[in-house]
Amino acid sequence: MRNAFADEITKLGREDPRVVMLSGDIGNRLFDKFKAAQPERFFNCGVAEQNMTGVATGMAMNGLRPFTYTITPFATTRCLEQIRTDAAYHEVPVTIVAVGAGLAYAGLGPTHHACEDLALLRAIPNMLVIAPADVWEVRAALGAVLQQDRPAYIRLGKKGEPVVHKGPLPDFRIGKAITVEEGSDVCLLSTGNMLPEALKAAEALRAQGVSARVVSFHTVKPLDEACLGEAFAGFRLVATVEEHSRIGGFGSAVAEWRVDSGMAAGARLLRFGTPDAFFKKSGEQEYAREQLGLTGHQMADAIASALA
Repeated sequence: MRNAFADEITKLGREDPRVVMLSGDIGNRLFDKFKAAQPERFFNCGVAEQNMTGVATGMAMNGLRPFTYTITPFATTRCLEQIRTDAAYHEVPVTIVAVGAGLAYAGLGPTHHACEDLALLRAIPNMLVIAPADVWEVRAALGAVLQQDRPAYIRLGKKGEPVVHKGPLPDFRIGKAITVEEGSDVCLLSTGNMLPEALKAAEALRAQGVSARVVSFHTVKPLDEACLGEAFAGFRLVATVEEHSRIGGFGSAVAEWRVDSGMAAGARLLRFGTPDAFFKKSGEQEYAREQLGLTGHQMADAIASALA
């Protein structure tokens, strides 16, 4: 995902002279092409993420389209006040791009884990919150936020994520979910780079005689309310899938929508996410997912049990 981001932002930078790239002392080689093409529009802000966000806000107030980039906890929790009070309060088009969200940096320990960012960012007024599932959604999301005049948060994985979509997504719209596979018994709503695991869960469910629709909810705020209404009205069970805490994340947003919409009847809601605890074991992302019940086969077994 990060390579796709670097390639796409370089392309957009060539097309749009307002695009400015600010890095929190990472990705220097990653942005070599951007720097070569637009050296005057790349700024390494150092290990000073709060200042980076403030600088980006000032740029946005003066008609530029700044993108900030660093590892997720340092792009979000470290500078939450600046995101809230500088960018969001003034409703200026700063785009915060966070790499290694969820447990992508599982091996580096809780300082580098990011399982609270969706909860934090979606609670801030005026923010768009986007979690692309693969490289094609990353590219489409970048183009889409440039059409908006408000702050946005784009949550990326790291590298090597499976490509789900077959090619570019010309119909991509912020707030409009994408159905990836059709099904009739259960509906799996996935956000971010958990989409491949949701597809594995659907495959495992098919082997058990359960038909599953899989939907990519690349936008956590605003939600695709029409898609949610259809899912809860038309399926026995709806499951949300995210690499984020079950408190405050995508699943919570869906649960809140269900309560607020008055849709008490309909499908049962099952939420997959990380528990209310720091992950302190040693291992990489795949190991962390296995330990937390977030692999495709584990989710399929839990869904089958819920249907029994």
